[in-house]
Amino acid sequence: MKTLYENGRIYIGGPEGVLPSGAFVVENGRFLVVGNREELQNYVDNDTKIVNLGGKFVCAGFNDSHMHLLNYGYTLSMAGLSEHTSSMREMLEHLRKFDGEERMRQADSSEQDWGQRWLLGRGWNQDYFTDEQRFPTRWDLDKVSTVRPVCVTRACGHCCVVNSRGLEIMGVTGDTPQPEGGCFELDAAGEPNGIFRENAVEYVSSHIPAPSLEQIKEMMRLAIRKLNAYGVTSVQTDDFETLPVPYELVIRAYQELEQEGDLTVRVYEQAQFTSRETLGKFLESGWNTGVGSRRFRIGPLKIVADGSLGSRTAYLSRPYQDDPDTQGFMLYPREHLEQLIQEAEAHGMQTAVHAIGDGTLDVLLDIYESVAGKAPGENRRNGIVHCQITRAEQLERMAKLGLHAYAQTIFLDYDQRIVRQRVGTEAASSSYAFHTMKQMGIHVSNGSDCPVEAPDVMAGIQCAVTRKTLDGSAGPYRPEEAMSVQEALDSYTAEGAYASFEENVKGKIQSGMLADFVVLGEDPFAAPGQRLREIPVLAVYMDGKCVCRKE
Repeated sequence: MKTLYENGRIYIGGPEGVLPSGAFVVENGRFLVVGNREELQNYVDNDTKIVNLGGKFVCAGFNDSHMHLLNYGYTLSMAGLSEHTSSMREMLEHLRKFDGEERMRQADSSEQDWGQRWLLGRGWNQDYFTDEQRFPTRWDLDKVSTVRPVCVTRACGHCCVVNSRGLEIMGVTGDTPQPEGGCFELDAAGEPNGIFRENAVEYVSSHIPAPSLEQIKEMMRLAIRKLNAYGVTSVQTDDFETLPVPYELVIRAYQELEQEGDLTVRVYEQAQFTSRETLGKFLESGWNTGVGSRRFRIGPLKIVADGSLGSRTAYLSRPYQDDPDTQGFMLYPREHLEQLIQEAEAHGMQTAVHAIGDGTLDVLLDIYESVAGKAPGENRRNGIVHCQITRAEQLERMAKLGLHAYAQTIFLDYDQRIVRQRVGTEAASSSYAFHTMKQMGIHVSNGSDCPVEAPDVMAGIQCAVTRKTLDGSAGPYRPEEAMSVQEALDSYTAEGAYASFEENVKGKIQSGMLADFVVLGEDPFAAPGQRLREIPVLAVYMDGKCVCRKE
């Protein structure tokens, strides 16, 4: 059956932009025709269902081009610390409250059981603490519990802290060897203080019991419902290294959700592998970029090459301005990164590499130039994830190589508070250069890196347009790099589709494309920039079927 949607402000992109009194017909999950109501009369018959949009703004479904869907669902089952990070005291109080609530729900568990059951939380940020602006330590978390193992992960996901009971379970002491590409900190006496950074975080996660298939599916359902509520109908998500489970189990969970009708976002899996051997086995088993269904497909090889700016683990080309003893660090040697990228290139697999520091970007650009010289051919649409601290000549090299930029404009809400003090005025004056990238012909898609940030697309659009903090108290940071509302919308729709080779399939309200669309409560082109995040998502459609509606 056909459905006609009429009387809407329809954003179709391109020079026409918005059809002020537009309409479209949906049939078999696709847009059949788009235009003014009069132009569509020949496509309407007695069986056509007619929906009046009431003058509301409608655009293509939002595409978060870099996030962690499974980790988001996992985080939603933990103590949510992002809303309790105004002070160390508040964070610890919320953990104690969460611990008490869990104990009440499972009152039949013995104290011995609790001694093995981890208390988990995520979302703290020491830069927001008003009492003590420092990382928590094992001794802080011991105030929450000395019986239960406790692990709290920083908002960025690049470091975590465990209490003394957690260290005991893991068997970590001052004599434990440090992992490559990461570290756990020692106090003055040479004993662990509970802080784990970068690859050392994986050591902690490996000691936390792995979830079952059904638990993974329920985490995914939690995340998907939240994503739909934000208007998100497509994600490009890194899930394989999130939990200590084999990637086959993650794929099976997605496939079963699709069969059960619960996969109401299109998933393009940014497949993270940390060794050439495991990547090779994955490719040999038949998985590769583009393999899968319309709801779940494999995307690029995902590599995390450095850390985060907030934790000073992103690798810079010079020491940190506010900590000259460190430049951050690469998580892997150059040779290892080159081997992974070459393995992917040899099999025609797309790549997407996390790089926040300009030192990391230098290494990656050298590798991509080397690979391009050895294997010239079609554009794989390889990309740099985050691409935050950059220099002008690096952007020129990115443009020449045809590299894609996976931006997170929502990061401007926090990062502009710290970027100058972290990297210095000179480096800050050429960074987060998303407008310049577009002018140079670099494709820039947008995302949230959720659960680092909430997948709130309208908040990301506001930061892209205003270059200010969400509350307007700071900024604009480098206002010359601001996106227009149209560029920001495209970064969450059409550009995300381009990143997954689907620019002719989705990302626009256009004849023949998948009928994924969002109805907003206000026209973002007419709203003040500082109010964009307040625009509500009223309804979300996928394949022409409503998957979320707000009364």
